[in-house]
Amino acid sequence: MNINIPPVVKNLLIINVIFFIAKLLFANLHLDYYLGAFYFDSPQFGIWQPITYMFMHADYMHIFFNMFALYSFGSILEVHWGAKRFINFYLITGLGALGLQWAVQAFEVYQITGSVLNPNAVTIDLASEMINLNIKGLSVPDANTLMGIYSGPMVGASGAIFGLLVAFGMLYPNVELYIMFIPVPVKAKYIIPVYIVIELFLGVAKFQGDSVAHYAHLGGALIGFILVKLWRNKNTFYDYYD
Repeated sequence: MNINIPPVVKNLLIINVIFFIAKLLFANLHLDYYLGAFYFDSPQFGIWQPITYMFMHADYMHIFFNMFALYSFGSILEVHWGAKRFINFYLITGLGALGLQWAVQAFEVYQITGSVLNPNAVTIDLASEMINLNIKGLSVPDANTLMGIYSGPMVGASGAIFGLLVAFGMLYPNVELYIMFIPVPVKAKYIIPVYIVIELFLGVAKFQGDSVAHYAHLGGALIGFILVKLWRNKNTFYDYYD
């Protein structure tokens, strides 16, 4: 069987797998903490993280589903747009995902502390895995929120993947997709908006124990929607495909 994978998608798959293998082989280096994306006011934030976080993944299921979606939808979109436009779309939606996640985090920090920037609010010692919150007088829920924001890196290509899903739904709205647990195929223009609404609900609901960055998914989806609209308005050949 000849599987023809476009060059950008192929290279993205390879890079993601290499990063994941490196994370497994060098667990003592805490690569998630160096290459994942921390809140921009965290002492662990590095200027390279808005790019590198897209290539880090939490576990096997995380990378499997993201890479499967990248191959399934990204291959079609790369052929449709070409390599240059596709990689631009992928990286911009990934950055947009982080941007919305940061905006939500900044709002939460501001509600608790009165500022989005709190120098020395958190100190982290990776060697001893000790995290100290240096703000007094906080309630336990507020302290937990700040600890999660300042000490938890975001990893994964999910934001960019959501951008790809939205783009696919806009450009190929009538393509039928088979979704897990649904016995009949569903057109992309129906299932993808439902998926986005579910992410919005999960982001607002904030269920206890949910560590998924739902607003990052929404950020990637939003930027993806905007880019496709802009490109279609600028280039008349970007039409809907029935």
